[in-house]
Amino acid sequence: MKNMLNSFSMKVLFAILSFSGYLFAAGEADYPENYYDKVAVFLVAVIIFAFLALAYFEGRQKPAAEKKKSVLWAKIKQYLTKSTPIEKENEILLVDHNYDGIKELDNRIPPWFSGLFYVTILFAVWYMIYYHVIGAGPLQEQEYAEEVRLAEIKKAELVKSGALINEETVTLLTDAADLNEGKEIFTKNCVACHAADGGGLVGPNLTDDYWIHGGGIKNVFKVIKYGVTNKGMLAWQNQLNPKQMQAVASYVISLHGTKPANPKAPEGEIWKE
Repeated sequence: MKNMLNSFSMKVLFAILSFSGYLFAAGEADYPENYYDKVAVFLVAVIIFAFLALAYFEGRQKPAAEKKKSVLWAKIKQYLTKSTPIEKENEILLVDHNYDGIKELDNRIPPWFSGLFYVTILFAVWYMIYYHVIGAGPLQEQEYAEEVRLAEIKKAELVKSGALINEETVTLLTDAADLNEGKEIFTKNCVACHAADGGGLVGPNLTDDYWIHGGGIKNVFKVIKYGVTNKGMLAWQNQLNPKQMQAVASYVISLHGTKPANPKAPEGEIWKE
């Protein structure tokens, strides 16, 4: 059948190529009116006929292939289940098990199920030896302790980097090193608006008791972080990390009560902690 199909395909292909060669060799003057339309219809008809023939021959081959496939699947199924054919069920019928006409068969446990059960037994033995006898693997309590230890290390790194600092958790820094860091940031970024001594230029005076957006470390940190766009104050959260903003906010708080050279007039309201 396969050879027959291949032979038919070659014949159709040869016929199409021969006809195409004839058209190529012929002159245009020899063609009647609407000749190309007729040729196109003829070629389409040949192609359709070829596809129908191929489908027919393939359809005749399918039953044999499907039968072979079904036989193979039946063998695999029988090997996995060891089921008894319907015509032989009377051989495994339990005569004493009859309840209201419902009878029971003494079917074997499927081999795949038995194999899976044996695997669970082997796994249990391995698990006991690995975790409880030789102690090669950590128990749940040990895993928990290790997870806590790693979490503490990660938390310490976050605290050190300042990632946990925000306007709700920020605290006032009083250490000289932190204040010097804040002063450096202030000198580099803030003197153009607030003056080097914090007396105020375009921005408000940072040394008096008056605050436009509230005083205290949390409010000052918030203003530095988010800025005040309608007043021209930049949001520094994209230029400074939380620890740097905490340092400069603490330095600003430390300017309170100092005597600037040219203090700007008070703005805002008096702030009291």
